[in-house]
Amino acid sequence: MDEKEILKERFKAAVSSTVKAISGNFDLEIKFSDKTDSKKNLLNLPDIIALKNLQDFTNLRAFADSAALKIKYTDQKIYIKNQPGGTTAKSLYSIAEKIRYEKIGSEKLKGVRNNIIQCYENRYKNKKIEEIKTDSDVTITEAFELYLRNHFFQLKENKIKKKVLGNWKDLFDKNIKKNLKKLDNCVDNQNEYAQIISELIQDINLEDTNSKDQEQTKEEDQNDPSSSDDDNEKENSKKDSESQKNEENFDMAESIIDSLDQNENNENIKEKEIPQSPILNNNKQKILQKEKYKIYTSKYDEVKDAKDLEKAEEIDRLRKSLDQQLTNLQNIVAKLANKLQRQLLAKQNRSWEFDLEEGILDSSKLSRIIVNPYHPLSYKNEKEMEFKDTIVTLLIDNSGSMRGRPISVAAICADILSRTLERCSVKVEILGFTTKNWKGGKSREKWNVNNKPSNPGRLNDTRHIIYKSADTPWRQSKKNLGLMLKEGLLKENIDGEALLWAFNRLSKRKEERKILMVISDGAPVDDSTLSVNSGDYLEKHLKQTVKWIEESSNIEILAVGIGHDVTRYYNKAIKISDVQELGDVMINQLTNLFEEKKKKTMH
Repeated sequence: MDEKEILKERFKAAVSSTVKAISGNFDLEIKFSDKTDSKKNLLNLPDIIALKNLQDFTNLRAFADSAALKIKYTDQKIYIKNQPGGTTAKSLYSIAEKIRYEKIGSEKLKGVRNNIIQCYENRYKNKKIEEIKTDSDVTITEAFELYLRNHFFQLKENKIKKKVLGNWKDLFDKNIKKNLKKLDNCVDNQNEYAQIISELIQDINLEDTNSKDQEQTKEEDQNDPSSSDDDNEKENSKKDSESQKNEENFDMAESIIDSLDQNENNENIKEKEIPQSPILNNNKQKILQKEKYKIYTSKYDEVKDAKDLEKAEEIDRLRKSLDQQLTNLQNIVAKLANKLQRQLLAKQNRSWEFDLEEGILDSSKLSRIIVNPYHPLSYKNEKEMEFKDTIVTLLIDNSGSMRGRPISVAAICADILSRTLERCSVKVEILGFTTKNWKGGKSREKWNVNNKPSNPGRLNDTRHIIYKSADTPWRQSKKNLGLMLKEGLLKENIDGEALLWAFNRLSKRKEERKILMVISDGAPVDDSTLSVNSGDYLEKHLKQTVKWIEESSNIEILAVGIGHDVTRYYNKAIKISDVQELGDVMINQLTNLFEEKKKKTMH
């Protein structure tokens, strides 16, 4: 396979994983083909072959983001219930709904916002103002979309856009402008938003004549959710590629892939100023900050031993499945584990003091004894090297985006590390974190019953899992690690609270040296919480928590990001692009920690 083919495959894989992560549908089948397929739970994306330049790749990314947001935020029953009659009216209604779910996604994810805005701007890059001679050269659907996007996305104005709006602007100002604030306030409520849009379209008093419909049919069908959205984007991609022959060619895909590999559902989230240093509350062990992190209710949260989450027979089956996968990786990771073991044992080795007046007879000095039995300085004694008691906690992200290969490799590496460190008298604890439900569970139900108070804070039921406690031998807990492979266990990830939980457990231990290693594939994501709080609510809490642990505690913390750069959260962090590197990185990071400590001790 040549370099271009490899890039194509990487690009496809990155786009596919992004769509699944954003939509929350990890069973979604994704095809890159010009042939449309109406099969259920299938998303058709434009064929990669048609992409020739940077603009085309941006358009595809925007289309994929938009399709994922539609799956996540559009309820088809509500959509159909409020849909107005008439072809043009339906088209305008479809455009308004598309802008609604793209607006929600853009508020949460800066990378998605950038893609969507850039794609829309690409439409006007090569359009010439001379092409718009009369009002009939601009359809109402095109003008309507530009009008709404100007409001919701604050697009940059230019001459061509002003010309596109033309005389349509007065009509829209008269009938829509006064209701824009209402639309702003109900973007998250599809039913209310759809009702307002339907009324506005009726107020415009469209004359849906057949002749005008025929002229606009192609564009309207492309915007109608009942037809395939694919055709619209394919057409845009082809037009863009034809008009951009002098643009950068396929090689630019590599830089795009690198950014996609960082997991689109967290890409480029803008870091906001951290308000103040957090304080540790000794009673509740919570991080307090200027904008206080809140938990709506912790009544439904749970901390469970892995063995209590499933029947023994099922745990045995899952462990066997893990063992089968372990066969392929064992040799590679075992070699690395031996390297760590040698490093640790070397620190624990005892040394000898020679030429002592008393102790154990030194056989190398036997000649002295024979010549003179009372000769001094012929003895030796064993001297113990200083080696601090150590405990290592592995905190593993059990979110849905870890499903498949990432969680399997994480479980395998945890298993091998646990065995290795145990041989070296280093205690190991293996923890996992996720939520009990998608979309909020009982916490959100309670919030709904209580009339949805604003800014409720964390709004989901957390589940923290103990796969192996520090005092349990590996042999007794090894079966539990297979539970990570259980279908349906992996859901959302609320990292800040999980980190505090692991920190609290670790801080109570008596060992002198404490190490916390976090394995994650992205920023904290919980749709229920983020839909009713600021888009960086969970991320901000994670940053505050990490900062406090790093600056104000004796616990050493390091992180491994799978396909995602976590250095924005942790000072000691490393990113891996392929999960296959996980074992190597985990062991090398731990080895480096012990080597650093050894050097400091020597100095």
